[in-house]
Amino acid sequence: MPSSIARPAALAVAGLIAILPLSMVSCSAAQKAIDCGSTAVRITGDIADVTKAYDNASNDSAAAGKALQKLKTDLDQVGKNSKNTDVAKAVTDLQKQADNVQQAADKNQVPDLKPLGDAAGNLTKACTG
Repeated sequence: MPSSIARPAALAVAGLIAILPLSMVSCSAAQKAIDCGSTAVRITGDIADVTKAYDNASNDSAAAGKALQKLKTDLDQVGKNSKNTDVAKAVTDLQKQADNVQQAADKNQVPDLKPLGDAAGNLTKACTG
């Protein structure tokens, strides 16, 4: 009788061993999506702050600089923590666009914020793709 109990138990253990790696992959992918999604939300919020600050730059020019610096700081953090090459590439492009906005602001020019928004869209695509 012990052998009849041991066999189903052994099959159950074998089934768990087969399923566990699949569930770990699924959890890992889900965690990546959650982490990436929260990053994209944070970066999108930063870009909205930059846009709003530049729209009101005539009232508070320091706010535009602070908003841009916050975006750049968050991008640096995301870039350091990203292990996904597509996300890292999107972050690098976004950093380049943030630098372009900074350069225009340093020259007292009105920055073109559209490429910054487009680069943020690419980050979102990298996170969901």
